[in-house]
Amino acid sequence: QVQLVESGGGLVQPGGSLRLSCAASGIVFSLYRMGWYRQAPGKQRELVAELISGGFANYADSVKGRFTISRDTAKGTLDLQMNSLKPEDTAVYYCNAVATYRTDLSYWGQGTQVTVSS
Repeated sequence: QVQLVESGGGLVQPGGSLRLSCAASGIVFSLYRMGWYRQAPGKQRELVAELISGGFANYADSVKGRFTISRDTAKGTLDLQMNSLKPEDTAVYYCNAVATYRTDLSYWGQGTQVTVSS
């Protein structure tokens, strides 16, 4: 059974930082493309950051220079370091895993709430 479990969300003031973590089980971590998405109230789910081939990362323009995605293959975890947070970063953040050998195999975590407010 595949499980993606996010943690690390919470309430933070503008300009603050949070670190999200996603623990993956039931998959061969190295065979999956991993990413973070978010969904704000009334908006569609959008890509925040993803790790692509060659160890490179792809970021949404709105978070470039502020967020950093990383993975620990040995531990099976995916992290998102979020700095200089803004109120518009408020959303539910989801971890996503897509099999590199079969792109119809896509898994989602349950999400973790991030609220940026003073």
